[in-house]
Amino acid sequence: MTPSWPTAVPLSTPRLLLEPLRVEHAREAAPVLDDVRLHTWTGGGPATPALLRDRYARLVAGRSPDGTRGWLNWMLRLREREPGAHPPPPPYGPLVGTVQATLHRPADGGLEAALAWVVAVDHQGRGYARESALAMAARLREEGVTRLTAYVHPDHHASAGVARALGLTASGTVVDGEVRWSDGGTE
Repeated sequence: MTPSWPTAVPLSTPRLLLEPLRVEHAREAAPVLDDVRLHTWTGGGPATPALLRDRYARLVAGRSPDGTRGWLNWMLRLREREPGAHPPPPPYGPLVGTVQATLHRPADGGLEAALAWVVAVDHQGRGYARESALAMAARLREEGVTRLTAYVHPDHHASAGVARALGLTASGTVVDGEVRWSDGGTE
């Protein structure tokens, strides 16, 4: 039997709306995420709107094809436009990034979430990753997540700061060049 997974619901913070991912986000997200600097720590490169649309179509399913992983994805939207920015479509501001959680159930029980965050280069340094990741983590705890993890490149100090804000601690485990951070949970 395929396990059921929590679903992404709209969330908000003082400055951001976290919108559950929709395929339609691809058109707006492509130019926001079209910056090679975003891939400095993770590899790869920017995706075209068509590739994002295909990726988002897979992710909105909310689970891996084999059902062993749950996927929760949110797009980050400013609640208001930034000073000097072109007027956004009402009533809210532009997309500025994403947060996501990949869920699985370890053999030892519980529910673990591997977290990730991306903020567009033009919007970095304003605390949006921290603010949205904290909102996501709170929602995941409400859904019964017992352990939070994140994988952060050892030289990516801003992401390490987000991990610390989430109460995560770096471990000695390195996977694909990234350090595993964890809150310990029910380990």
